[in-house]
Amino acid sequence: MRALASVVALVGALLVSACNNGTSAVKFNATDITGAAFGKTLALTDAATQQPRTLESFKGRATVLFFGYMFCPDFCPTTMTTLNAALSKMKPEDAAKVQVIFVTVDPKRDQPKLLADYVHAFNPTFAALYGSDEQTATVAKEFKIIYQKAQIKDENTYLVDHSTQMYAFDPQGRIRLLIRHEAGAELIAADLTTLVKSQ
Repeated sequence: MRALASVVALVGALLVSACNNGTSAVKFNATDITGAAFGKTLALTDAATQQPRTLESFKGRATVLFFGYMFCPDFCPTTMTTLNAALSKMKPEDAAKVQVIFVTVDPKRDQPKLLADYVHAFNPTFAALYGSDEQTATVAKEFKIIYQKAQIKDENTYLVDHSTQMYAFDPQGRIRLLIRHEAGAELIAADLTTLVKSQ
C-alpha cells in the first residue's frame, strides 16, 4: 500500500501543478495551488448529523480535506493525528476557525456512526463525510483522488490503496493548498494560521 500510495500522491501533485493557474502572493510551506481548476464541488452526507454537505457548508472557516477510510493501517491514523497536533500548535482562537474533514473512500464498511466516532476520537471538532459508491467516485474524481481495493480476502476484508494528499481551503471556500502526507504539524499549523487570516 505504501508504494502505490506514494506514487499516487506524486501523480496527484504533478496533476495539481499542471492545473495551477498561478500562485498567490502569500508564501506557504505546502504547495500553493491557488487558482486550480478542480476541487470546486462536493456533495456528500455528514456522518454525525446525517445532513447533506457541500463546500458551501464550510465557508467562513479554513478547511482541510482528507480522503481515507477507517480500516487504514497507516496513512489515515497518522494524518489525522498530525492534523490534531497542528491544531494544538495554533492559537486557540485560530484553531477554532479550522474545520478538518475526513471523506471515506470505503462507504460500504465505514458506516456513519462508526465513522463519526472514528474522527471524533482524534478530535471532537473533526467532521466525516460519506456517500454512495457513485457519489464517492464523483468527489474523488473532482479532487484527483485515486483509490482501489487491494489485498482482497472477501467482500468485507480488504485494504484500500488511496491518494494521501490533503487539500486546504481558505474561509472564502477557495482551494489553496496541497499538503503532503509527510508534512509536519508545525508547518501545517503555520499554513492554516495564514489561511485563517487570509481575505
